[in-house]
Amino acid sequence: MTPITKVDIDRLRRRIEQIEGGRMKPSETPRLDAEADPERDADDYFPQRYATEDYLDGEERENVHGKYWVQERLYANHQRHGSFEISRLAEMPGEWLEKISKGELVRKPPERWAFLDTETTGLSGGTGTCAFLVGVGVIEPEGFRVRLFFMRDYDEETAMLAGLVEFLEDYDVLVTYNGKSYDAPLLETRFRLRRVANPLPRLQHLDLLHGARSLWKLRMESCRLAHLEYEILGVERQGDLPGELIPYYYFEYLRNKQAFKLVPLLHHNVIDIVSLACLTGVVLPAFDSPEQAQLDHGEDFLGLARWLRRKGDPEEATAVYRRAVDQGMRDPDLFAALWERALLEKKQKAYPAMLELLEDLAGSRNDFQARAQVELAKYYERVAKDLPRALEHAREAFDLAPEAPQQRRLERLEKRVAKKAGGPKLFGSADR
Repeated sequence: MTPITKVDIDRLRRRIEQIEGGRMKPSETPRLDAEADPERDADDYFPQRYATEDYLDGEERENVHGKYWVQERLYANHQRHGSFEISRLAEMPGEWLEKISKGELVRKPPERWAFLDTETTGLSGGTGTCAFLVGVGVIEPEGFRVRLFFMRDYDEETAMLAGLVEFLEDYDVLVTYNGKSYDAPLLETRFRLRRVANPLPRLQHLDLLHGARSLWKLRMESCRLAHLEYEILGVERQGDLPGELIPYYYFEYLRNKQAFKLVPLLHHNVIDIVSLACLTGVVLPAFDSPEQAQLDHGEDFLGLARWLRRKGDPEEATAVYRRAVDQGMRDPDLFAALWERALLEKKQKAYPAMLELLEDLAGSRNDFQARAQVELAKYYERVAKDLPRALEHAREAFDLAPEAPQQRRLERLEKRVAKKAGGPKLFGSADR
């Protein structure tokens, strides 16, 4: 049997430290390299550990469930985040919540809003994924304060979640970005597994992703938060940690306990939360007063008009469609806007405006040309009672889209025109 040496005992001690999370203090003796001790291999050497309390701003908090780490950042009112002034956050009216949520959220003052974002051990969700960092931004008289709740190891999760619950007791509205699909379900799972009272059902939840997509999906190649903060707020992150690498950085921290490596990870979460708050100050007023929305592109107005149309507000949607067309946009979007507005004008029986739009669409080659001819045929047959003109548009529609509905409409109109004139049916005659 091979005798157990001191090297073997040291190796076992370090393995135990690693399994237990490395919470033991590092050895006071200097570490050797592999060349200085040839009996050891490379796997026997681990980096020096650096505790969070020694190398990171913040403080250790404790409750009945244990300990966790908290860090705070304050963005003062006089500061800017890109082009957005932090002081504007406190000026947001609470009624803005009602418009964007179609009445599902009731008005609450902005100092009762909590802007939340999580960093997790994976993106797949499920019981195996946990939020090791939860950042919450709140509006205070001094400015915008972000508090980071961080678990330094898995045994701190319950205490961290309990600390988060206690903090959220002072707020009524939760604002997230894709939080309804990801952050909230993930946290609810962790609350349940750790048997911590879930505060989320009590909070009104605004997921800003849906409003942002309505405004910018036609123009932006991506509606990811980092992309919008650059395009809309003018924020360009320097040395930022890509989101997909965040779990690996955390796992590396768990292995080596080198707290200084957490700095870019924590900074990433803070910027996400500040950008979320500032984008909220851009998105909400557009939905609150669509006709006065401070948007620069026709596609953005088109997205807003479509949201209003789905909301069931045809008059306001029509006005925003006009602004979209006046602002200008690419031809496919322009023709779509003209078509959608024409249908709204028809719904409101604003026939002169409808006819003008349909004539424009029918007179040029586009994806809505045939449908415009069909709508013109319907109008002249049912409203204007001008059968010859209805027949003319029905023929144009059939020539553009020789499909069964167009054929049936054409045959019916030809019979009616022929019967009224006392002549033969025209469809299928030699001149066709």
